[in-house]
Amino acid sequence: MSRLDPVTLQVMIGGLRAACDEMGAALIRSAYSANIKERHDCSTALFDARGELVMQAEHIPVHLGSMPDAVAAVRDEDHLPGQAWILNDPYRGGTHLPDVTLVSPVFVDGTMLGFAASRAHHADIGGPSPAGMPARSRTLDEEGVVIPPTRAGAAELERLAARMRSPQQRLADFRAQAAANRIGERRLAELAERHGLGTLRSGMEEILAYAERRTRAALGALPDGAFAAEDVLEDDANGAPRDVVLRVEARIESDRLVLDFSGSSPQIDGNLNCPLSVTKSAAFFAVRVLTDPDAPPSAGAYRPIEVRAPEGCLLNARYPAAVAAGNVETSSRVADLVIAALAGARPVPAQGQGTMNNLTLAGEDFTYYETLGGGQGACPDAAGPSAIHVAMSNTLNTPIEALETEFPLRVRRLALRRGSGGAGRHPGGDGIVREVEALAPMRYTLIGERRRHRPRGREGGGDGEPGRDLLNGEPLPGKTEGNLAPGDVLRIETPGGGGSG
Repeated sequence: MSRLDPVTLQVMIGGLRAACDEMGAALIRSAYSANIKERHDCSTALFDARGELVMQAEHIPVHLGSMPDAVAAVRDEDHLPGQAWILNDPYRGGTHLPDVTLVSPVFVDGTMLGFAASRAHHADIGGPSPAGMPARSRTLDEEGVVIPPTRAGAAELERLAARMRSPQQRLADFRAQAAANRIGERRLAELAERHGLGTLRSGMEEILAYAERRTRAALGALPDGAFAAEDVLEDDANGAPRDVVLRVEARIESDRLVLDFSGSSPQIDGNLNCPLSVTKSAAFFAVRVLTDPDAPPSAGAYRPIEVRAPEGCLLNARYPAAVAAGNVETSSRVADLVIAALAGARPVPAQGQGTMNNLTLAGEDFTYYETLGGGQGACPDAAGPSAIHVAMSNTLNTPIEALETEFPLRVRRLALRRGSGGAGRHPGGDGIVREVEALAPMRYTLIGERRRHRPRGREGGGDGEPGRDLLNGEPLPGKTEGNLAPGDVLRIETPGGGGSG
């Protein structure tokens, strides 16, 4: 393949990035549920005909690093123009069930150029637990409707939505994803018309190769060696708190990195298990932020990284293990773990909150889900930011006005959790306090981490404060569910980040 000249390459990178951004904007603006339109819990990307990720919008890391496996699940099917595919099966390219992926083949002049894809976290996915986020589940079927790769015609989308709570809302969000994909199809066709189909294909190849070269150069600048790290997850699935151990060895070999998670705990009866696609996604994110975060966000940047996790361990679970919390909580810990290991090769930040603080509330005619921000760890040369969604999440909060307008809830308090960040030459960021009052009977679910273990400081910096959850002033376990009566108040105090120095 002959390389494009640098100017043409950058113009093409800009065009593809703009197309992904526009796809994301269309999805957010046309979605119904607050989780997508307010919190932006969705992602969009473009792929070549082989299913390789060519470009993505800077959305949700845990979505984007795993989406290539979703495209791979449908890549070899018989494709027709205008015929999309839908799936959420975590063992066939998904993450956890609420994250539904829509994949559309893109044809130009009768030739398949690639795929446009969108993934969104839906407010409900059917099953016994509202929102598909139970605090305690043992099998995938207990978490909601499992969608294998399926042709996504209008009738099929209506059939799937009918199996979920508030089906008209779910259908509206499916249609928003379809609209986003159509924009991706149009923009790729326009780029092909502008540059020529052959040149666009060459440009996609070169973008992948360029991202790979940049990542290899960044890895090559680090010292060779093997660096290990260990951390824990807080498993409350069976009602008895225990720690689940995760381990990684990061081996830098010239311009290549091997991340070996052998020695991590076997899969468990609860839902902290991860499909391998989620583990890879978290690992890729951590390496990207520590090497060359400005390289084109494509699969080329992942080529120098090999992720190893034995089948049957927590980070490469076997079907039908439950995975609802694995996508949100275990992915966060995997990113922490890789960053901690690479501290042997370069300066890294202290630990951030390391959790998404998942909250679900559901009544007779509504389902509400959000993740809550917290404190980020301090860097060697800067304080950690406060009250933000960090690492694998990258979403927004639900604005109080939207929450109180749409749901029978009153926000009693939303504030910084002052002093929760670790002390140090550069202090860690503070978490937040979110206090909501139920105005009608409803069910709640909480899934959080770092309730027993503090986010660690670095280079002598202090640890951040652990998180805390309370119902009417009484402490709750980090992973729990129950019922709220009108007037009951849930209070969530998210962890602070560790300090540095």
